[in-house]
Amino acid sequence: MTKVVIVGAGRGGRALLEMFMGDHTVSILGVADIHPWAPGLELARRLNIPVSTDFRELITDPAVDLIIDVTGSADVHRTIWRLKPPRAEVMGGLSAKFMWDLVEERKRAEEMEDRYSLIRRELQAQSEGEFIVGQNPKMREIADLLARVAPTPATVLIRGEVGTGKELVARALHRYSHLRDKPLITVNCTALTPALMDSELFGVRRGPTAVADKAGLFEKADGGTIFLDEVGDLSLAIQGKLLGVLQGGDLTPMGDVIPRKVRLRLIAASSRDLEAAVEKGEFREDLFYRFNSFSITLPPLRERVEDIPVLAYHFLKRAEARVNKKVDRLVPEALDVLARYPWPGNLRELENVIERAVVLTSSRQIEPRHLALHVQEEAGPPLLSGGSLLEAKTRVVAEFEREAVVRFLREAGGNVSLAAQRARITRRNFHRLIVKYSINAGNYRKEKRAAH
Repeated sequence: MTKVVIVGAGRGGRALLEMFMGDHTVSILGVADIHPWAPGLELARRLNIPVSTDFRELITDPAVDLIIDVTGSADVHRTIWRLKPPRAEVMGGLSAKFMWDLVEERKRAEEMEDRYSLIRRELQAQSEGEFIVGQNPKMREIADLLARVAPTPATVLIRGEVGTGKELVARALHRYSHLRDKPLITVNCTALTPALMDSELFGVRRGPTAVADKAGLFEKADGGTIFLDEVGDLSLAIQGKLLGVLQGGDLTPMGDVIPRKVRLRLIAASSRDLEAAVEKGEFREDLFYRFNSFSITLPPLRERVEDIPVLAYHFLKRAEARVNKKVDRLVPEALDVLARYPWPGNLRELENVIERAVVLTSSRQIEPRHLALHVQEEAGPPLLSGGSLLEAKTRVVAEFEREAVVRFLREAGGNVSLAAQRARITRRNFHRLIVKYSINAGNYRKEKRAAH
């Protein structure tokens, strides 16, 4: 076991003491500092390690193997060399500074790892938050990437189809970053013409075309985070100005020639194929590589079918609050329909379908008949799972009958006689089907009125 004396108990001495605390191969014989309440001495007292304001009392111990001098004093260092036991080694000057720096770097790394672990736990535990990880392996990988990059100042590009939740990821990145107490400004890059987008982002200086100075969104986001949604739709001219912001924080308002400095974190998102846009000359290659240094690609909903139940329930709770209506659950058959539908509109479409179903249901549960007709039709019949061929045939026929009755009722605006006429069966038989499948014709009358 190496017996150590630390001379100097400021930040460096305390950091060394913390490093050696858990090392069973090291025994601290004492810590010395001329200041009796130096932070290292306070820690040593709590650990029952001998302390002194006169380092000479400690370094003359014949049992000492290593003396670490972090005082930076040449006089102290000479005295240590003069009084130390012959067999004791001395570490000081640049060597001690290197060890101190090493300890500080390790502490920073540990803090970053602790922060990462905390963020990951919070992401996995979220039930009411907007960003839902679920069980999909790709989403778990994204949660890991998000937790690692969020505490850093890195520029992030979020890629994925429309409606996959890119803005939710951007908000999560900001929420878990060191800038979470600063503003987050979101910009839809498709919302304005290039000229208006230029003034909106970079601002305007008073002149022939402007009666007053106007601060742009980059300037308003100074010190915080800005999120550029659909950045692939920006004009080439604005892309060039954006590159200046990314490279050196240089911001040039319209009508000005002198750039201003801004310090901010930039998060961008795009549903476009940016590589193809670069090939066509529609997106700057240098800007693309700036953005693409750290990218997160979100999977479409059709590739995370296992997460549909938790996502649907999440949207159900949100719809309950908006519609002010109590709905407890989606029945398994409704979840089965949702799982078979391809979801071209992704999360956004799922949220809209669930809200519509909450409006239509007259009970406290959502059944397949409450889902949008196009979802029911494109989902197709359920896969045969268990049971005999006759049972499977009965299920498919029943599903077809129910969907047909719903379609005729919807087309007839809830008018049962007209629906039966279009179905080319008697009103009595049509009414029996309505009763058989517990269909409420009144819902389709409400639907018709709402459409008008």
